[in-house]
Amino acid sequence: MSTTEQIQIFADARIRTAWDDRAEKWYFSIVDVIAVLTDSQDPYQYWRVLKSRLKSEGNETVTNCNALKFVANDGKRRLTDVADQEQLFRLIQSIPSKKAEPIKLWIAKVASERVDETVDPE
Repeated sequence: MSTTEQIQIFADARIRTAWDDRAEKWYFSIVDVIAVLTDSQDPYQYWRVLKSRLKSEGNETVTNCNALKFVANDGKRRLTDVADQEQLFRLIQSIPSKKAEPIKLWIAKVASERVDETVDPE
């Protein structure tokens, strides 16, 4: 996977993303999105519990998530679970949040802007 990392901003929150040139799609840090949706003090713990619950329910979205190295809060590069737009929409459905619709619209906008940039005008 050949990716380019970028920080995206949603409602003053930083969300780590990576563009995959070959697949032509964005990957979003799941923990960063969970932090926005839940206002959790520990979005990593929230993700671990949610991931475990979804796996036990047989949810394949969790099984198909990738991990990429992103810069963490401590400045070191650490493996971080990521999801593409489709996977992320499925995960968001599992998280009760009044911010679910606004962030889904934002994710769709981020994805379409990049696709628009890569489309050949002819």
